[in-house]
Amino acid sequence: MNLRVPSIRHDDCDELAALCKAGGDPLRLNVLRALTNDSFGVLELAQIFAIGQSGMSHHLKVLAQADLVATRREGNAIFYRRALPNTEQLGGRLHAALLDEVDQLALPFDVQARIGLVHRQRATASQDFFSRVAEKFRAQQDLIAGLPQYRESLLSLLDQLNFGSTATAIEVGPGDGGFLPDLARRFHQVTALDNSPAMLDLARQLCEREALANVSLQLADALNGVGLSANCVVLNMVLHHFAAPAEAMKHMAGLLQPGGSLLVTELCSHNQSWAREACGDLWLGFEQEDLARWATAAGLVPGESLYVGLRNGFQIQVRHFQRPAGDTHHR
Repeated sequence: MNLRVPSIRHDDCDELAALCKAGGDPLRLNVLRALTNDSFGVLELAQIFAIGQSGMSHHLKVLAQADLVATRREGNAIFYRRALPNTEQLGGRLHAALLDEVDQLALPFDVQARIGLVHRQRATASQDFFSRVAEKFRAQQDLIAGLPQYRESLLSLLDQLNFGSTATAIEVGPGDGGFLPDLARRFHQVTALDNSPAMLDLARQLCEREALANVSLQLADALNGVGLSANCVVLNMVLHHFAAPAEAMKHMAGLLQPGGSLLVTELCSHNQSWAREACGDLWLGFEQEDLARWATAAGLVPGESLYVGLRNGFQIQVRHFQRPAGDTHHR
């Protein structure tokens, strides 16, 4: 007598079950909590939660399979951050609700203490890094945090915002123009503002090589009313060059159309004072709370944030702030 084996079919419940399974463990919930304003490598997380690397790798695999965490490889190291929920996809609302609940929890004191220890170890790593490269370090910001190290995270956040086909963008301080092709593919019109003729010339050469017909370049100071507005304004590693960053945030908010988005990529606060001279940095990164407070004072609403850990001990924050759709007051 032949018994018929029922076929097992994948259905949508499998994805929801994976999400529920991933969130059904206290340690994994605490990992998500630890990743709220930070990203960590597997060894760092194993140290923070005082478990073996293999055990932590298993938990991270479960979280990754449920799309609750995302990974980024830097050399031989893999860093984990929280993945952004997509509320239009299956499980997205549950994902968002889970993170909201997790953020109400307080990490155990011993875990907080070990996070502090990891941060001190990172500071030591960054000091060692700079002692090795200081001789060659002359206005080479890319040695700290170049576009390739945060581009993927920035695009992930940008693509979540779902701009329309006629949307426009402004990039303030585009440097050599490395991010302009990504903006050109996503926006109807892109304007790049820079007050350095030399840097603007580098951006112009890139635009010509890439045939970016929808990008215009302007030699202008974004703080001195350029008469422009856009649906999206992007500042990549620029804010730490402004003498008054809170005031600069107000000017950037003034470039936004109602409902528009300001995207800021910056270093988190650090103590490498040599960067002032070597890179022309006026500020040694920023506290996450300070950026949120300045944005709120400028009439913007803080949105999603991503955090990118680097092997050299630094951390990058990729922040989204939005001008309310009903805000028609011109700043």
